[in-house]
Amino acid sequence: MKLYNTATRNREDFVPNHPDIVKMYTCGPTVYHFAHIGNLRSYLMEDILEKYLRFIGYNVKRVMNITDVGHLTSDADEGEDKMLKGARRENKTVMEIAQFYTDAFFSDCEKLNIKRPDVVEPATNLIDNYIHIIETLIEKGYGYIAGGNVYFDTSKLDKYYIFNEFKEEDLEVGVREGVEEDTNKKNKNDFVLWFTKSKFEDQALKWDSPWGVGYPGWHIECSGISMKHLGEDLDIHCGGVDNAFPHHTNEIAQSEAYLGHKWCNYWMHVSHLNTANGKMSKSKGEFLTVSLLEEKGYDPLAYRLFCLQSHYRRNLVFSWENLDNAQGTYNKLIAKVAALKEEGEIDQEALTALTDKFRAALDNDLNTSLAVTAIYDVLKYKTTDNTKLAALASFDTVLGLDLIKKAVLKREELKKQAAQANTISVIFDSCEENEEIKAMAEARTAAKKAKNFQEADRLRAEILEKGYVIEDTPQGPKVKKA
Repeated sequence: MKLYNTATRNREDFVPNHPDIVKMYTCGPTVYHFAHIGNLRSYLMEDILEKYLRFIGYNVKRVMNITDVGHLTSDADEGEDKMLKGARRENKTVMEIAQFYTDAFFSDCEKLNIKRPDVVEPATNLIDNYIHIIETLIEKGYGYIAGGNVYFDTSKLDKYYIFNEFKEEDLEVGVREGVEEDTNKKNKNDFVLWFTKSKFEDQALKWDSPWGVGYPGWHIECSGISMKHLGEDLDIHCGGVDNAFPHHTNEIAQSEAYLGHKWCNYWMHVSHLNTANGKMSKSKGEFLTVSLLEEKGYDPLAYRLFCLQSHYRRNLVFSWENLDNAQGTYNKLIAKVAALKEEGEIDQEALTALTDKFRAALDNDLNTSLAVTAIYDVLKYKTTDNTKLAALASFDTVLGLDLIKKAVLKREELKKQAAQANTISVIFDSCEENEEIKAMAEARTAAKKAKNFQEADRLRAEILEKGYVIEDTPQGPKVKKA
């Protein structure tokens, strides 16, 4: 399996640190509001990665944080405490807000068939761990205290920029939106490990520390949570591409300074979901949620398919037309699977050949677009239906499209419709029942059931010539005088 490592900018063979376990960390949500579907694209692709690692035989331990401290949404300590804002908006406590939106997040994940990570840790649970790491960084000369806050000294590093070759002037005050100059810093790239002096006048959550009452900086939570549950080395760290700088850059800086050795081998970053107006974000008002998709009649798994049809490292453009196309494709796919019958022996040779194609797609830097194509290869393959069903069930443990489950429901729906068609009676509306017309209407219904639409159209025309109009209703064909 090859993965594109954004730390080295190369496609590399994946080799875990330990043969018996893959350690995987994914940045979780900030739980002050619902997640929008742009956020969920990252979690969806991380879900595919975890499930595929399991598919090819690895044991995986995946850890995710829950950011339940409101200010932890930027590196600039600007604006307002988003958790407190949410609490005021909904007349709840901060922790009630955190729990409500954590539950909402995992409800959305369930609808999208995104597996819950093995460990989910709220940031507020490990304050003592962060304090210990920060104390060690100060002892090692990487941390300093200024203006009541504790900062990480990036000048002590041999290399700070990991994911992009940023130019120093790109980080000048005012270049990045919302960042104001912090005169306490020794270097403009330094970042806060612990705040006791904040621009928030009414910060909701604070804790005692050796440096005074305050709260952790944005980046320290992920380092602390990862080390607690995954130890001192990490195989894969995932997140959205917008986390690469500064969040993941600063995670590497503080983690490796604390540990004294390399921390994580592979970095996976998922590109943005864009709209016609650019990157989707809550601040722009383009607040598309899974619930909104459902309200508009879309199956959440059609959105999952929409994401799978594009490579995770490519920006994906959302529009209702594109989602309509994905929903249509999903419906047709389910119909094709529903048409398969549980017949014939499973051909192991054919199953292996089909599986090899599927694996080749995902081994190639998680190419989900080709993996979806592999589903159609199964449907077209000259083999028994039971072989096809076995392949589709196997592939769907990774793709998570509920192909077999939805196909069973589709078959049940078709059986119900057929049974209903057999018991349909002809309804004469405000006119005397005519046996000849009734027989013709029943014949037309039978022709439609047999998909002989030419004959059905002919009978409709003949009924019209005899002075009657036929109208299809859920209760059966309704006949009335023309």
